[in-house]
Amino acid sequence: MVQIQARTVISLKQKVIINTAAILSSIVCSMLFMYAMGLNPFLVYAKLFSGSLGTAYRFRETVNKAIPLTVLSLGTGIAFKMKFWNIGAEGQFYMGAFGATIIALFIPRLPGIVMIPFMMIMGLLFGALFALIPALLKIKWGASETLVTLMLNYVAQKWVAYLQYGPWRDPKGNGFPQIARFTKNAILPKLFGIHIGWVIALLLAVLIFFLMKKSRLGYEVSVIGESVETARYAGLNVSKTILIAISLSGALCGLAGMMQASAIENSLSSSMSNSMGFTAVITTWLSRLNPLLMVLVSFIFSMLLQGGSFLQNALQVPASMATILQGVIIFFVLGSEFFVRYKVILYKNEEEKLPFKKNDEKKTDKAETTDKTESTEASK
Repeated sequence: MVQIQARTVISLKQKVIINTAAILSSIVCSMLFMYAMGLNPFLVYAKLFSGSLGTAYRFRETVNKAIPLTVLSLGTGIAFKMKFWNIGAEGQFYMGAFGATIIALFIPRLPGIVMIPFMMIMGLLFGALFALIPALLKIKWGASETLVTLMLNYVAQKWVAYLQYGPWRDPKGNGFPQIARFTKNAILPKLFGIHIGWVIALLLAVLIFFLMKKSRLGYEVSVIGESVETARYAGLNVSKTILIAISLSGALCGLAGMMQASAIENSLSSSMSNSMGFTAVITTWLSRLNPLLMVLVSFIFSMLLQGGSFLQNALQVPASMATILQGVIIFFVLGSEFFVRYKVILYKNEEEKLPFKKNDEKKTDKAETTDKTESTEASK
């Protein structure tokens, strides 16, 4: 028989033990799943690591996937901290890439030292403006930000597809529907063989960490996330804070789109995200909204994505195997949140549960006796 009680306090050591147990359980469960499919689990994991980190090229590809995923997670995390469920990172990603592409295509002769910062500004601006739509709707009419941001993803993606197949279609594309490729001055430079987006992502992770922990904005976001009514009672301008925080959230997602369009795609495409915006929701949640942990979690998920592609060629295993592994990890890690918040007490029979009731009864009897004594003294 089971009794569930809410935890009032949990130590860091207990949290680490619970989370570690969840990760180990996910590994064991995924290995059993692979074995049931007739695969050697140890060989699959070995190929996953080899496919993502085995050579310099594979490592670079893994980092290239981790960069936009990290920046998207940072943007999504700011909104989630405020309990504003921004599921629109995908759309903000595309709009940021769209804003950057305007500069790359229509002012192509700018020198790179001017072009790149200008493209970043446009990416930040378009991402922020697109994120403001659900924020304003929520403030004005209480619209569900989850539904609005989710639907706006498709608006942004279809807008880019319209440009790709219509007005911006490259006449030199030999009949293939594509937008013209960027000139060299519109492509992010490389550092140690990887585009400098990795430096930007690391700097942003540190900046957002201190912003959320040490700044007034971070404090206000946390208070609103705990309770909007408490924030209003404390004299905070809730609407203003929501607009600022969501603008920052969308701006970071837009910047991720700019970096992907400039450094990886060298163009704008309606399929350039590979659903990274939705994956960012998962990595944000698994990192417990900690900006520094987002770097690590995003890198691990990028390893799964890159390793999954390698599995398809090395073992003739569907690339979706990596997606299955992601799902198993998410199931166990999020499931462990239950044991962080509650403790499970096992007992054999009702007699072992009676002490809890007896204590409650004693407290009730004592309270009634106190009330009677006070009433008698008052009457005297």
